[in-house]
Amino acid sequence: MSRMQDKMFNCEKELTLSVIGGKWKMLILWHLGKEGTKRFGELKSLMPGITQRMLVNQLRELEEDLIVDRKVYPVVPPKVEYSLTEQGKTLMPILESMYNWGKNYMETVELNEGDRNESAN
Repeated sequence: MSRMQDKMFNCEKELTLSVIGGKWKMLILWHLGKEGTKRFGELKSLMPGITQRMLVNQLRELEEDLIVDRKVYPVVPPKVEYSLTEQGKTLMPILESMYNWGKNYMETVELNEGDRNESAN
């Protein structure tokens, strides 16, 4: 059952942000969407600063929301892989747009700061 079932949202944008919002979820989705299936340790090494507990929690929420699939292999030591579900893959154009917006915004801010510094001299 999805975490969203008992929650009330004022609009679809609020629901979307509830699913992908936070410091780490978009990074997790980005890596799984761009690089494919990853094991837990691989994801953790791609995101310096994330704690093991936080990564576990974020992956569980994304799994509950039907965005990430968790596959456990019956081997010793345990092997677990994470990948995007079909629904999760539909988020990639949104994440691409957010990436492009952020990149353009950063370039604009840097350009404006350069102009300000030149005019101050």
